[in-house]
Amino acid sequence: MKIKIFVFNPFYENTIILSSREKNCFIFDPGCYEGFEFDELNNYIETEGLRVKAIINTHCHIDHVLGNYLLKVRYDVSLKIPVNEKEIYEAVPVYAPKWGITNYSHTEADEYLKEGMELELDEVSFKLIEVPGHSPGHLMFYNEDEKMMIGGDVLFRESIGRTDLPGGDHQALLSNIREKVYTLPDEVTVYPGHGSETTIGYEKSNNPFVKA
Repeated sequence: MKIKIFVFNPFYENTIILSSREKNCFIFDPGCYEGFEFDELNNYIETEGLRVKAIINTHCHIDHVLGNYLLKVRYDVSLKIPVNEKEIYEAVPVYAPKWGITNYSHTEADEYLKEGMELELDEVSFKLIEVPGHSPGHLMFYNEDEKMMIGGDVLFRESIGRTDLPGGDHQALLSNIREKVYTLPDEVTVYPGHGSETTIGYEKSNNPFVKA
């Protein structure tokens, strides 16, 4: 399994490509917005000889969905979003211009994901864990064998996701981190939606917002 992270758009969002030994890949949270960002991502996929199998959103705030439409069309693959993020996703075209995002193109989801499901990419299997608080239906994608997680905007290095956006709930986020994230092994690496990776063990000891 190989992970490639691109930092895209004015929100410095992490777009993650996860690929298998067989050269199949998922694109998590495509935040590409400018033409050069799409070129950078597409050049990587072509250079690596990857076959895109799906586009997946951990949650549906604007900075994580900007590239959904163009990548879905380019690679002719399905878009998978959390089932409890439907309203958040449908609101993006309404508020995008207010944030200065004028070239956003919307596309409908093809599949809705929920807690308890598993996604497989060849030898890689992900367990889906719903962790509301930053957004209503936020999902984290946990691979037990590799002890890694695609984390979105739940847990950052020495920080947590903001909860002042529509659908946010600060106390729910803190409780869910303690009950659903901190119960995983300390050595699990979390690849977040912004900033550098971290581990659960490090955050349990050092996160100023929510310690074990």
